[in-house]
Amino acid sequence: MQSNAYGASLAGGAFDVGSFVKKPQTVLRFLSWVFSIVVFASITAEGYINPETKENAECMFNKNDSACSYAVGIGILAFLGCFVFLLLDAYFPNISNAKERKYIVIGDLAFSAAWTFLWFICFCVLANQWSKTTMTHVVADAARAVIAFSFFSIVTWALLSYFALGRYRQGVSEFNQEYTDPAQDHTSPYPPPQSSYQQGPFTSTQGQQGEYQPPTY
Repeated sequence: MQSNAYGASLAGGAFDVGSFVKKPQTVLRFLSWVFSIVVFASITAEGYINPETKENAECMFNKNDSACSYAVGIGILAFLGCFVFLLLDAYFPNISNAKERKYIVIGDLAFSAAWTFLWFICFCVLANQWSKTTMTHVVADAARAVIAFSFFSIVTWALLSYFALGRYRQGVSEFNQEYTDPAQDHTSPYPPPQSSYQQGPFTSTQGQQGEYQPPTY
């Protein structure tokens, strides 16, 4: 195994908290974690209003309960995903198996790309429903905060996807540079050809000593 795989050195090194906290991935995961809390906590606490004429509370986004449920679900799953991948990032340098590192990086890339798309949908839905809401004066601050942090989440998860893709490409290039199939290695020098023909060691010399003499019986 090479000295560096998928953006991390070989296993066995001491865990450096300072360098881990300063990594762009760590900062982005923490921001995504905070943004997800703001989204689902704001909707859970202030996102449902209860008009005097109705008993059941309704979503503040144009009374569309599906919009609130979608945002809460995306926020909670993003919160859990950030927590899991933060732990994996901290444990990543201690993983000695290159294939396990590859699976983690691919999972990070797939999850980050998926949540970038889901947050984009969430932002579009919430913004559209809020533009159709009539009782905007009741929960205006909470609704605007949810919409704003949904947009911020798009940015952070897109950057996480970018860093995950870079780490995956780094690992692939390192493996390709390390191993070369000897059968297909055209750069290895061949032995130099013989400059002249060499006579074999078992060349008959009887013809040079005289004519052939048949044996006597």
